[in-house]
Amino acid sequence: MTVPETAAAAVGRALAAGGVRTAFGVVGSGNFHVTNALVEHGVRFVAARHEGGAATMADAYARMSGEVGVVTVHQGPGLTNAMTGIAEAAKSRTPMIVLAGEATDARSNFHVDQDALAAAVGAVPMRLTDAARAEEQALEAFRVASRERRTVLLNLPLDVQSAPSRPLGPAPAVTGAAGPVRSAARDTTAQSGLATARDTTAGSGLAAADDATAESDRAAPDDATAELRRLLAGARRPVFVAGRGARHARRELEALADRTGALLATSAVAKGLFRGSPWDLDVSGGFATPLAAELIRGADLIVGWGCALNMWTTRHGTLIAPEAEVVQVDLDPAAVGAHVRADLGVVGDVRAVAAALTGPGGAAPGYRSAELARRIRDEGRWRAVPYRDESGAGRIDPRTLTIALDDLLPSERVVSVDSGNFMGYPSMFLDVPDAGGFCFTQAFQSVGLGLATAIGAALARPDRLPVAALGDGGALMGIAELETVVRLGLPMVVVVYDDEAYGAEVHHFGPHGHALGTVRFPPADLAAIARGHGFAAVTVTDAAGLAGVAEWLKGPRDRPLLVHAKITGERGSWWLEEAFKGH
Repeated sequence: MTVPETAAAAVGRALAAGGVRTAFGVVGSGNFHVTNALVEHGVRFVAARHEGGAATMADAYARMSGEVGVVTVHQGPGLTNAMTGIAEAAKSRTPMIVLAGEATDARSNFHVDQDALAAAVGAVPMRLTDAARAEEQALEAFRVASRERRTVLLNLPLDVQSAPSRPLGPAPAVTGAAGPVRSAARDTTAQSGLATARDTTAGSGLAAADDATAESDRAAPDDATAELRRLLAGARRPVFVAGRGARHARRELEALADRTGALLATSAVAKGLFRGSPWDLDVSGGFATPLAAELIRGADLIVGWGCALNMWTTRHGTLIAPEAEVVQVDLDPAAVGAHVRADLGVVGDVRAVAAALTGPGGAAPGYRSAELARRIRDEGRWRAVPYRDESGAGRIDPRTLTIALDDLLPSERVVSVDSGNFMGYPSMFLDVPDAGGFCFTQAFQSVGLGLATAIGAALARPDRLPVAALGDGGALMGIAELETVVRLGLPMVVVVYDDEAYGAEVHHFGPHGHALGTVRFPPADLAAIARGHGFAAVTVTDAAGLAGVAEWLKGPRDRPLLVHAKITGERGSWWLEEAFKGH
């Protein structure tokens, strides 16, 4: 007698057929069966040591692979443990599905209002309501995650999970990639007063990969694109700032920049997108080099492409000259003007809009000149900016440390950065080969996500050396996942910038005379802790201490490496000084 398929099994089968290849989680009784169903149908399951880490791993994996991320957790506390990672993913519009068991009986000690939890952090709550429609409802959650670039909580009530389902036949042809959204939000643009760039992508399948959008996916000329064309034609010093929503459109943006003479910059999350271009200014905002800040401030036209132009990217608007025209091109009408004034909003896919604006005709010089190309080449990276090395007394200057690591580590790397006072050093001084080399889970600005971010990124990009950059506070928060790194056999380099404090608070409150005993800590032997988890480890107090890193890189790299760097901490970081102005 054939045992009927349960709804939990149908959900796992449907998502696997839909293109899910990897899932993360911590398994309890409430998500045991759906997780096993995923595995049975070929999905790789990565067990984390904490649900918060699992959610962040899935987020980072989705960002770096272009696939829909999946995390699976127990009802109640499993979900609440994961909420910080879910909040980061939701704020970043990461296409991700959270599969969570649900105790619907209010008398259960596991019962919480899971819908309210999801909605509170910007995720989309959905629910398996009918065992007979389990496959259909799972694929609808996949569609919302993929096509609308949303983080979806798919609640799986325990009684519905265990009920028999019925297959609907072969799953529709879909892909797990997170492609350009054809959002219903554009239907409301008339209310918002924004012009809309028409999008004509065919609706075949649930998603199309960002780097494989159909050639016909172009925005037709309309009032908004015509006005942007006019502004570009008249600009003498245009600058493009590309964000995460532009990572699939490098070719089109560079072609348009060549035609209009624009310089190229990115938000932090899209760092590396224009690497190799002689007109690449790298990151705009708090991490911008002095030269990049000078040139962006000098622009008479700034176009944000899939970029929020938030306080980080614009230094609270100080990088935008009062007389500069500001344009935002974004799929989400609500993003236009949300942080800085926008003189024009074009609602549409970045690639489609840029392609529609790039036509036949000669190129304008715009901002470009031979002398400026020389300056960008010679001054356009942080390591070219002079500084006084403050190493000494058993501590290494974080700039000296990071420049040395940049020289030592292979260029084919994927760098993941935690939050904290230290975060600018790896973000500014560690180069990356392209936008696929930098994973920045900072929309929620939570300390402690960096190690899990690096694990997800490493699994998405096994061709590159994974590098995790953490502060001591974040490293200790996420330390359980050191075992996960070892268990997975990841050849990861974990660099801990240790100032024995929550440095952001020290430098924010210390100058005002506040007591700092609550944010300073005694020394911790992080190298010994890492060795206890199975890492190789070195403690670095000066440049000579990095010889251990060079030895590890020679091979066989059969254990991950933790670099416990005791860094100087006398001064605060200028990027956080800027950020604190907004609090």
